[in-house]
Amino acid sequence: MIATLTAITLYLALPQQLLIAPRYVLPSLEIVLLIPLIAINPRRLTRQTRIFRILSLTLVAIIAVSNLMALGMPINELVHAQVKDGRGLLVAALQVWLTNIIVFGLAFWELDRGGPVCRTQALRSELPLADFRFSQNENDDAVEEVADGASGSSDGVPTLVDYLYVSVTNSTAFSPTDTMPLSSHAKIMMSIESISAPLTSLFVIARAVSILH
Repeated sequence: MIATLTAITLYLALPQQLLIAPRYVLPSLEIVLLIPLIAINPRRLTRQTRIFRILSLTLVAIIAVSNLMALGMPINELVHAQVKDGRGLLVAALQVWLTNIIVFGLAFWELDRGGPVCRTQALRSELPLADFRFSQNENDDAVEEVADGASGSSDGVPTLVDYLYVSVTNSTAFSPTDTMPLSSHAKIMMSIESISAPLTSLFVIARAVSILH
């Protein structure tokens, strides 16, 4: 909920010219989708219905598409040399970049091994195939204080923080670091993020800094 509300707030702070609809339309829709998700699981993610799954994936998809559209707006303006406000462009680029990290972290979290409810409520033997290979999955033969925290020893599963970390490293290194994508859709999502991140940080931000100077 906090991650989603942060992404909504960042979207609301974008300049009007980067929005694909009136300012409050998409945030209102996202909040409407978020309310039943909270109602189904008000404290912890322990229940998953078909409606819950559809709503949660739709919410992430709307945030992702709107943010990628917001990234496309300044790129289009830069190509046509229409940008004069370097400071505003720089702030907007940072907002889009931060939202990108949040939304892809949420997407990884929602899709890996059937979603957060499935990962915590189902037996490990019943989980779908993993979409990501985390370092914790390979620590069973390490020194004791490391091996005790390995997935096999602790029966632990990745949390939202783990997926946000994957998103941060993929956005800054433009490639996987210590967590490898295994499935086709995980590779596609990481590829999209790796392409959008340099467009934001190298092209848009660099252009904004040059305008300021």
